[in-house]
Amino acid sequence: MRIWLDGELRDADSARVSVFDHGLTVGDGIFETVKAVDGRTFALTRHLDRLTRSARSLGLPDPDHDEVRRACEAVLEANPMPLGRLRITYTGGHGPLGSDRGEHGPTLLVALGETTRRPDSTAVITVPWTRNERGALAGVKSTSYAENVVALARAHEQGASEALFANTVGQLCEGTGSNVFVVLDGEIHTPPLASGCLAGITRALTVEWTGAQETDLPLDVLEQAEEVFLTSTLRDVQAVHRVDGRELPAVPGPVTAKAMRIFEERSRQDLNP
Repeated sequence: MRIWLDGELRDADSARVSVFDHGLTVGDGIFETVKAVDGRTFALTRHLDRLTRSARSLGLPDPDHDEVRRACEAVLEANPMPLGRLRITYTGGHGPLGSDRGEHGPTLLVALGETTRRPDSTAVITVPWTRNERGALAGVKSTSYAENVVALARAHEQGASEALFANTVGQLCEGTGSNVFVVLDGEIHTPPLASGCLAGITRALTVEWTGAQETDLPLDVLEQAEEVFLTSTLRDVQAVHRVDGRELPAVPGPVTAKAMRIFEERSRQDLNP
């Protein structure tokens, strides 16, 4: 495995980040996960734009898009595989052990891992912890991910692949690494960005391509929804067949099945929508 680290490709056993890197010591960093099919990325421009928005939210210098593109191309060429998870990580770089940043500049890391196509449907749970829609990291794809690790472990313990959060006012927000959509009276709805959810790339494309509505939704909408589905970079559009103890009938339902078909067709037509 060959990994890009600070300007060059390195073997996995020699790619080392400083123990004083701010991304490690205080979680001062951001990242993007990009789908790569046969060495070609999907929606890379949108991912790089979001990387920049996240950097600005944290007060990090804007990442050099040309450099990141070169890094992605080099890693993909060095590690051929049919379906891959391309991970771009950008941190505050070498710094002191406290919260103050150092002056060495950011760290850029690009790595690739092989993956397989997701199942057509999955189970999810809700968790008692909340997203803070007014927090400094609301909507930022930060490496401060421990909250998601804990919630996802809870999901796995209960035979699910994802955990869903409400926000501090009890509205449906998002999953640990996905956005959530519900079907009510045959119409698709998803929480607005003001709920504190991540501005998911697949979420945005799904809204554009299906006409889904952004709607404030109570968490208990999951108990009444006719259909539920998730979106993310590697899930694309994935139906949900169980929410907590509730089994949803005929999964994927007709609306979800249509959304899955539209996303597959449109994404195949344009790799950089």
